[in-house]
Amino acid sequence: MTPAARRQAAIEILDQILAGEPAEKQLTAWARRSRFAGSKDRAAVRDHVFDALRCLRSFAALGGGGGVDVIDHTNTTGRQLMLGALRAEGVEPDTLFTGEGHGPSALNDDERAALARVPELSDAERLDIPQWLWPLFSESLGDGVEAAGRALQSRAPVHLRVNRRHPDQAEAVARLASEGILAEPHPAADTALNVTEGARKLRNSLAYAHGLVELQDAASQAVIEALPLADGMRVLDYCAGGGGKSLALAARAKIDLYAHDIAAQRMKDLPVRAERAGVKVTLLEPRKTGAKAPYDLVLCDAPCSGSGSWRRAPEGKWRLSQSQLDTLCQTQSAILDEAAELVADGGVLAYATCSMLSVENRKQVDDFLARRSGWQLQSDHGWQVQGGSDGFYVAVLRRIGND
Repeated sequence: MTPAARRQAAIEILDQILAGEPAEKQLTAWARRSRFAGSKDRAAVRDHVFDALRCLRSFAALGGGGGVDVIDHTNTTGRQLMLGALRAEGVEPDTLFTGEGHGPSALNDDERAALARVPELSDAERLDIPQWLWPLFSESLGDGVEAAGRALQSRAPVHLRVNRRHPDQAEAVARLASEGILAEPHPAADTALNVTEGARKLRNSLAYAHGLVELQDAASQAVIEALPLADGMRVLDYCAGGGGKSLALAARAKIDLYAHDIAAQRMKDLPVRAERAGVKVTLLEPRKTGAKAPYDLVLCDAPCSGSGSWRRAPEGKWRLSQSQLDTLCQTQSAILDEAAELVADGGVLAYATCSMLSVENRKQVDDFLARRSGWQLQSDHGWQVQGGSDGFYVAVLRRIGND
């Protein structure tokens, strides 16, 4: 495919996404229809689509669209997003929008007039944050709001967790390099590696197949390192999802580990992943956590806005609404109360999110402590995307009495 044809493919996919279709579904459907597209073509089209979703507001404004605050086809089009992308890159649109071959049609007079204007962007538009969310986002990030917004406009790094049951970091780096995958230590966690080259080779590598490394964000690993974990502890991963944190917990200490998720199908790959990693995780049925209680440590990686991982899933930024955020906060509060009942006297309740919004993080912890006696905050920590990882938060709460 020519560069122009790749842009046209992205335009067509973006139009479907703007009409309400999920991005991954549309990318998969396009790839199946387009057998002529090679792996580099598919990767390039995917990059164009996700770059446009990360920068929806600014690209729309630069490309002649207007008033974009959500994924919507009424105020912008895939064509305008690609025009905005080219303008942001400093590429002359006429070099690709020629109407030749399978590329986009030539610019019309209205488009030329729109591109001749220099739009005045607000901070929220310039940093690609929904307008309704901007006050909370800027308040939550404080002095880091500019750097965080910029980071969310870019592609997320690829991080690996070195399995403590296998080699150390240096050996893992060497094994990966022998397969054409270059990585270096990441400062967020002792087990974390940042992949600098060859990321697309990971899934088929021996290092991955043999359980030497797992794909996991560095801040997610740092959350596990922040927990007071010791051999012999009885531990519950209350919102296990795919089980990444369960595997990290099991690799860190010899513990009696249980994993639970209200949507059990999310854990369907966990047994295979655990076997590959050489660890044991017992899966519990939904709402059956009490049968194995009490636990020395309960980790709640709660459902959240995902604002710390919007680089990886940019649709979430534009599909989130105030009412959805309010519902998420209510769910987080309920999960904290439910999980607290499962913690042994003197045990630990750890609350984590992949969010950078204060209402989902410290405010939830403060509200929990205000409504329940017998708990003490031992520590909390937040990671922001401009630090080279996803945005994460974790609070460690100790049970010091009956509440």
